Amino acid sequence: MALNRLSRTLSQTRLRPSLHSISTRLSSSSSIRSSPSCPTPSSQNDAREGQPHFPCVDAHAARASRIIASFAQRSSTPDVQQPDTGPEPPYARPNPTSYHKYHHPHPLPLSYSTTPLPSFDIAYETWGTLSPAKDNVILLHTGLSASSHAASTSLNPSPGWWEKFIGPGKALDTNQFFVICTNVIGGCYGSTGPSSIEAETGKPWATRFPVLSIFDMVRAQFLLLDHLGVNKLYASVGCSMGAMQSLAAGWLFPERVGKIVSISGTARSTPSSIAMRFAQRSVLMADPNWNKGFYYDKLPPHTGMKLARQIATITYRSGPEWDQRFGRQLRQIPESTAQEPGPNRTPALCPDFLIETYLDHQGEQFCLKYDANSLIYISKAMDLFDMTYPSLNALDIKPLPSPSIPAEAQLQQQQHKTSHSKSHPPPVNAPPHLSDLAAGMTPLADIPTLVLGVQSDILFTVEQQREVADALRMAGNENVSYYELGGVWGHDTFL
Repeated sequence: MALNRLSRTLSQTRLRPSLHSISTRLSSSSSIRSSPSCPTPSSQNDAREGQPHFPCVDAHAARASRIIASFAQRSSTPDVQQPDTGPEPPYARPNPTSYHKYHHPHPLPLSYSTTPLPSFDIAYETWGTLSPAKDNVILLHTGLSASSHAASTSLNPSPGWWEKFIGPGKALDTNQFFVICTNVIGGCYGSTGPSSIEAETGKPWATRFPVLSIFDMVRAQFLLLDHLGVNKLYASVGCSMGAMQSLAAGWLFPERVGKIVSISGTARSTPSSIAMRFAQRSVLMADPNWNKGFYYDKLPPHTGMKLARQIATITYRSGPEWDQRFGRQLRQIPESTAQEPGPNRTPALCPDFLIETYLDHQGEQFCLKYDANSLIYISKAMDLFDMTYPSLNALDIKPLPSPSIPAEAQLQQQQHKTSHSKSHPPPVNAPPHLSDLAAGMTPLADIPTLVLGVQSDILFTVEQQREVADALRMAGNENVSYYELGGVWGHDTFL
């Protein structure tokens, strides 16, 4: 990331850090540089002399130095606005130029708090033309860390995260539809989140920010729709966490959603996906710079963010893809022509295999691009998502009809008219929560729904996609279409 962009990205508050305190913090947190753990082939002789070189560790200290330099630059030129580069608008800019922002001045009730969010901003972008009747609107929901910039616009011509699917003649055809995409609340690309200023204190919310649910995010989006005068969506479309939102939108507002598209999502976070996200939060919160979430006038937890992103990337792709792309190839080094570890090429403990360099690059690219607290809060909201009847009933978001539990014979009949085929027979034993999931999804019974799964997805497996389709059909929805996509690209296939 260029220094001027890094400076803008880190400027989510007007607070001026103390360079002395940051330097002291850097000194203490960078003691790892002297730890003799991973000499590289180029430093083999130095290692034998007791002076090993650790480029993968030294990179963290070098990054911290660049951050400090950006603070100093910002202090010396506080009013200079640099032009945007790259697809993601910098977050928390006071005067956004590349997205719209709606301010909702009234309290937003929350699922897990008796105290509402006092007010909120929600950033959004649009494509296409709103019809006079305002009946051609598609609400596109994002994944965990995406901004509202799903496709290029006149204000931001850089390609968006779903560029291939939005535009004239594309899947979301802007000749027919008016597409809206928001940055979810809790995020950091223009919408209210932990990095936003709390009115009562004049400081960033940090971890004083309330825990959110997927349903809270969707209710904020529908308040935006109210502001825009949109009574009913043509469709609610989402991928990954966005698929959770698309289902939640139909559940909260069944009379306002015409169709649902759920791509690589789930109706109930599983223990495996919860575990993967917990590991990411754990390494992030273990970074001393996280400081219990209060880092906005200090060094951000960039090392923890890099490691968290590496873990996440493993869940977003697939082993077969990496076999094809990288195999067991080693990175090239100038001083050696050897392509296999041996006497002429001492193995490195820093990235040596190409797959290691790929993960290192992914972490490096992301660690200063997104707010650490937003990652924690939004990933937790994903973990909490559960559309089974008991879970929804406990949230007490809206009145629920009494669940009707079908007889065993009827349950088996329902299961066998679901998403399975000769190629994908139903499991011998249906998941024990399936009937509860069907009962919880009853409000979606009259909404035509498309469910897409990816066979190589290890984060939201095809079994979870089939489960969504099965539960909807068991709930009485006769208009469920289900497809599985092949390929080796894992969860990120939707991109």
